[in-house]
Amino acid sequence: MDEEGLAEISAWYVRFADAEALGRSPLYEALARAVAGDRETLGFLSTLPDMKRQPNLLLAAVRHLFGTPTGWTEFRRVLLAHPDAVRSLMLERSTQTNEPGRCASLLPVLARLPQPLALLEVGTSAGLCLMPDLYGYDYGHKAIRAPVMALEPPVFRCSASEMTPLPTAAPHVVWRAGLDLSPIDASDPAQVAWLETLVWPEQTERLANLQAAVKIAATVKPRIVKGDLRGSEFVRLCSEAPKDATLVVFHTAVLDYISDLADREAFAEQAMRLAPYWVSNEFPRAFPSIATRAGTSWPPGRFLLSVNRSPVAWTDPHGASLTWIADELKGPADAEHLR
Repeated sequence: MDEEGLAEISAWYVRFADAEALGRSPLYEALARAVAGDRETLGFLSTLPDMKRQPNLLLAAVRHLFGTPTGWTEFRRVLLAHPDAVRSLMLERSTQTNEPGRCASLLPVLARLPQPLALLEVGTSAGLCLMPDLYGYDYGHKAIRAPVMALEPPVFRCSASEMTPLPTAAPHVVWRAGLDLSPIDASDPAQVAWLETLVWPEQTERLANLQAAVKIAATVKPRIVKGDLRGSEFVRLCSEAPKDATLVVFHTAVLDYISDLADREAFAEQAMRLAPYWVSNEFPRAFPSIATRAGTSWPPGRFLLSVNRSPVAWTDPHGASLTWIADELKGPADAEHLR
């Protein structure tokens, strides 16, 4: 790979350190910055396909194989000593960060849609975000309790702006299904171990919540179908949703992995044809046509939550914060129910 290519990989790791790891994981921030300045590690990354060079994937692969490093020296040593093992795992796995805390971002939207709901999530991983009605939420000045069940539900803390229309209760979900290229079985310890590795170091509360959500998923067993969101499986699942429920197609941190903008837009158009509500929670770059409607200044490292192409909120990638913006926008009529 030429110097320009190595510089692009380096810039990717700097962006990750600045916009994602900063303030969330001191270790990942330090490792990402060190990778960005290390020619040998950049050379290793250059041997991988473009979408397999992700900071999250490299950092998780090393931790999964060799444990959490104490710092850059140890990280670099084990990586350069075992490049084939790390490369093999990175090619085999993907960053299926099934973060159930993102349900705290989705809840204000889902609770305001016509009830009951039929939820269809694409890129669902283990289906942890398919169960927003089974979790508890703490928005600071308002809390929503989870239903009584044998298992202890996770409680997700989310700092919501004053304008956020916080619900008084969880949505009423009567049907749920997920679609994923490589579904994860919540009852398989080996697969769950990879999900746990994807939680960043230092984030002990986030890990505990993930583990609690996994136990619920292993009991509830939400239906998950293997397939591509651009394929026939998506159309078939939409058709199976009960007609007396409001079908909501949603995804979070998934469409960014489809490199072609035309493919992303084609999926969006199909989702809106097949369901009355399409909810997207992605980095703004995933759908530039939506992001331009959210203003010219985008908060760094934030997802843009939108409904039927109308921006409604800036959200933390892991669901820790939510800034409602719908009331500030001149959206189309299909967004009026969110005002």
